[in-house]
Amino acid sequence: MSLAKIRRSIDRLDVQIVKLLNERAGLSVEVSHQKRRVNAPVFAPDRESQLLQRLELLSREGLLPAPAVQSIYREIISASISLQSKLRIAYFGPEGSYTHQAARERFGSSTILLPLRGIADVFREVERERADYGVVPIENSTEGIVNHTLDMFADSQVKICAEISLRIMHNLLSRETDRSRIRKLFIHPQTLGQCRLWLDSNMPDVEVVEAISNSKAAELATKTKFSAAIASRMAAKLYELNILEKGIEDQPDNTTRFLVLGRQVPGPTGHDKTSIMLAIKDRVGALYHILKPFAQNRVNLSSIESRPSKLRVWNYIFFIDCYGHIQDPKVRRVLKALQPLTSTLKVLGSYPRGERA
Repeated sequence: MSLAKIRRSIDRLDVQIVKLLNERAGLSVEVSHQKRRVNAPVFAPDRESQLLQRLELLSREGLLPAPAVQSIYREIISASISLQSKLRIAYFGPEGSYTHQAARERFGSSTILLPLRGIADVFREVERERADYGVVPIENSTEGIVNHTLDMFADSQVKICAEISLRIMHNLLSRETDRSRIRKLFIHPQTLGQCRLWLDSNMPDVEVVEAISNSKAAELATKTKFSAAIASRMAAKLYELNILEKGIEDQPDNTTRFLVLGRQVPGPTGHDKTSIMLAIKDRVGALYHILKPFAQNRVNLSSIESRPSKLRVWNYIFFIDCYGHIQDPKVRRVLKALQPLTSTLKVLGSYPRGERA
């Protein structure tokens, strides 16, 4: 087949694709009418999760890898949602941060993204309904848990309605084009911890200056001669910096998990996670008795963290993530068994698990 003929075939397919996309958009508008009748939220993480799982199966029969197909559909979903309502998504950090990247990749380009200075601000905007959803970091595979995010759940009524796992790729950014000219490096402390071995081997004599965020580091690098920053590709584009080195993180699978905060609990998908917060009554073997119902009901834990309660010295609150949905009978049995063992028991959310942006 000649090149011209192949291109004509592609053109015909494009016509069909656009026609089908518009047909799908029309159905999305009809969905919005139905949702308004029953006061259902526009964003449905459970429905989206099931769709993305189905796309992964369908992709096995074609040439495009599943992540590529899912990425295309995220934009289709984003555009479809915008026909129903323009979602406002609050996120922690300035533009160009990894949280910004996670929010953009999760919700697509057809939403309004609102950068906020603090994690508490994101919780507050969602609680006061000035934002439809919020995105905050919760855990990094190298540096561990984000304590401030955990602490916010103690007094907040927001719900976790989705999670995002974002592969973190750190890049050396600068106005310079030659790494040997760099004398000063702006870097966030957590990023420093994730790139320490590379920096010790490749830039041992460079002056290190802490920045409050990766995006701030990139901004400072634009204003200072012979300087550089470590930040995301999005920050490089935003601040018009050169990428001198890509992927300089010490752990190649460096990943940050983010939570999507909302005001509703999505329905079950069969591939879910439930997060709970509890305070244990003071008794011998208290933690053993708390964990026992999970084992008895064969409910797997994915994490358990403790934080000072701030009410009494040496008094702790535990945060537990387990597999399953709050509507699952075995999860309900666990919660029922925990009730008399705890002074505080709060379900933070049940949501589709493990979505990678």
